[in-house]
Amino acid sequence: MEEYIAKVLITREALGKRVAELGAEITRDYEGKNILVLGILKGAVPFMADLIREIKLPLTYDFMALSSYGASTQSSGVVRILKDLERSVEDVHILITEDIVDSGLTLKYLKENLTARNPLSVKVATLLDKATRRQVDVFPDYNGFTIPDEFVVGYGLDFNEQYRNLPYVGVLKQEAYKVD
Repeated sequence: MEEYIAKVLITREALGKRVAELGAEITRDYEGKNILVLGILKGAVPFMADLIREIKLPLTYDFMALSSYGASTQSSGVVRILKDLERSVEDVHILITEDIVDSGLTLKYLKENLTARNPLSVKVATLLDKATRRQVDVFPDYNGFTIPDEFVVGYGLDFNEQYRNLPYVGVLKQEAYKVD
């Protein structure tokens, strides 16, 4: 599996350090509030699991599954909800956890969808921000790392459901996903 990794972009140690910093920042910002941490399946699971252990506040969590990629390396721009929340979010502070914000199309759709459900607030914590690919004006409130326009895997990020279990974020070699 690792023979298809061109380089390690973010080490396991750097991930741990930054997630702890984000947890401390979120703890300060949400002091005195209860929050719902919303994990976007499947990619955000490792980030969310580590992040909630660093947030020193009462919280609950839930998951949604959205699709805009399929087995491609490019977003289709069409977002589908595959799994919705199991509870109402009216009068709740929501913190969306994402693995990566790329075009912003999925996140824009999700924020609009959740805002229509009358929460107290909707903020976003993302592990990775690929800002150079942004197609819409949507920005994470908490950002782990801004990364270049390279196809990355590991720490929850995948290509065709593979590589999620790598303990770092790496750049996938093009030969792993390019078809002749």
